[in-house]
Amino acid sequence: MATRVSEAEWKGDLRAGSGSMKLGSGAFEGAYSFASRFEEAPGTNPEELIAAAHAGCFSMALAGILGSAGHAPERIHTQARVRLEKAGDGFQITRIELRTEGEVPGMDEAAFRQFAEQAKQDCPVSKALAAVPEIMLEARLLSGVA
Repeated sequence: MATRVSEAEWKGDLRAGSGSMKLGSGAFEGAYSFASRFEEAPGTNPEELIAAAHAGCFSMALAGILGSAGHAPERIHTQARVRLEKAGDGFQITRIELRTEGEVPGMDEAAFRQFAEQAKQDCPVSKALAAVPEIMLEARLLSGVA
């Protein structure tokens, strides 16, 4: 299987310094700082990139599970929200909220939610983030059984 590579560089001390993160594919490069991570300043941060990875992985996992069960989705849209909070002397990701919507012809809401729960368990990024105390899932079927 593939090995994926990304990189980051930080210059200066924690509060006054700044850095950049770059995906190995070249698809994204962004600046980050203390203020973009712990406040609301412009720029990216590691948690935002974790959220993007989790949303992408979950959407693909759900599409794969649905397809394998004979329910090819027209569309899966997932938003991931990663919460970073003060914990002791440091910080910790304390919660991830996955909100997904799907357009799956012939599917009912209960079945969609069951498949979404399975995708949450099977997604490789969910597995990698198993140390997060809470990964919450909200799943909503936009279209299904007519």
